[in-house]
Amino acid sequence: MTPQVWFLTGSQGLYGPETLDQVADQSGQIQRMLTGNGLVAELVGKPVLTGSAAIRDVMLAANADPSCVGVIAWMHTFSPAKMWITGLDALRKPLLHLHTQLNEALPWESIDMDFMNLNQAAHGDREFGFIQARLGVPRKTVAGHAADPGVVERINRWARAAIGVQHLRTLRLARFGDNMRDVAVTEGDKVEAELRFGVSVNTYGVNDLVELVDAAGEDEVGKLVAEYADAYELAPELARGGDRHESLRYAARIEAGLRRFLTDGGFGAFTTNFEDLGGLRQLPGLAVQRLMAEGYGFGGEGDWKTSVLLATVKAMAPGGRTSFMEDYTYHFGPGEPKILGAHMLEVCPTIAAGTPRVEIHPLGIGNREDPVRLVFDAAPGPAVVIGLADMGERFRLVANEVDVVPPDAPLPRLPVARAVWKPRPSLSASAECWLTAGGPHHTVLTAAVGSETLRDFATMLNTELLLIDTSTNVSDFSDRIRWNQAYYRLARPL
Repeated sequence: MTPQVWFLTGSQGLYGPETLDQVADQSGQIQRMLTGNGLVAELVGKPVLTGSAAIRDVMLAANADPSCVGVIAWMHTFSPAKMWITGLDALRKPLLHLHTQLNEALPWESIDMDFMNLNQAAHGDREFGFIQARLGVPRKTVAGHAADPGVVERINRWARAAIGVQHLRTLRLARFGDNMRDVAVTEGDKVEAELRFGVSVNTYGVNDLVELVDAAGEDEVGKLVAEYADAYELAPELARGGDRHESLRYAARIEAGLRRFLTDGGFGAFTTNFEDLGGLRQLPGLAVQRLMAEGYGFGGEGDWKTSVLLATVKAMAPGGRTSFMEDYTYHFGPGEPKILGAHMLEVCPTIAAGTPRVEIHPLGIGNREDPVRLVFDAAPGPAVVIGLADMGERFRLVANEVDVVPPDAPLPRLPVARAVWKPRPSLSASAECWLTAGGPHHTVLTAAVGSETLRDFATMLNTELLLIDTSTNVSDFSDRIRWNQAYYRLARPL
């Protein structure tokens, strides 16, 4: 289903049919400017709105249409805002207020009152801005000319967030077993998550999966093994004829069974837990990595919140460089301080700098056979690390802008996929802020979705976001947490 954004143009009947025809024509021109600059969603124009009944009807229709991820509203002329009250109150899809006009430059020598009456978005949008503020409507406001690529990019960032919200609203997640024993941060309120986000999180016995793994056909397994050989570099012992080739075939069997379970159940995300593997002979590694690359969410040790977050961010930028991640250890010096991130096995190959290598190595936990996994270094470039924590009374997103860099030296004895990054503004300030915020150790690392999109996403869901970036000061960040605490407690319904 192609995601749609509906474009609503406000005016009023006072201007008469001739002027309203001009409004409709110019609205179409604005829409063509936006689509010509590459919107990430299909832009669907609606008839010019001049009355409260029509406004409410289009908002209710947007709510009901699963292809509509959000609404853009623009007041071409003056549209008395009381007409918008019931429609805005009914709207449940994300809203962007576009403050623009058809003409980029004023026709200084020819401008007259006819021009002024027709081209008065500077006037009408202020009326619309007031009613949104008066009603407390969550929205994004973008000001600038519609032909400006920067304006379109800001709209795209909002649209990506809206696509993520739409995906989240219908997401189903399968937990294979519970979360790791005695761990606090991977716990969470699944009822509140469904109420707040729409995601359905439920637990299934690991041996329900094992039945499908064991039932995978030899032809299906053989096709997957051939696919591995084409897509990746195989360690010699895993290749056909190698002494560990059967381990690769079992990893393919896990993928076949896991894929069948997720497809049959309509799941877009899942978790595993090395403490609860049932009849599985390996901790799933390769299968998890490949499914993440296709857009599935994943969380290790039963961490369903990170799995939900990963699936959502991947939906915002399909095919983008986004992975499950964990801060593992630090490099304080010499040179610039850095963080080495990895996990036991499960890092998504979409962030790889080159062709991943399929390897097999012992795993000191889980009490199973040696698992097969993809090993690689992450590609360098700017990225964001994001965590989702349950603070008891609310969910909290914590995000840190980072720069992924190559390792200072090769890592020949580290048998997992990994990423090295320099957090902004510095390792010490970043870590102090993250710890003060209670950010989780499991995260999502993305080079495909930026901070503005995350802020839009948090606004759409009325969820707290704490961003750590170049301008962050530890003392001010700590104060912000205290202010947020007061705000969210006061804003809670009785």
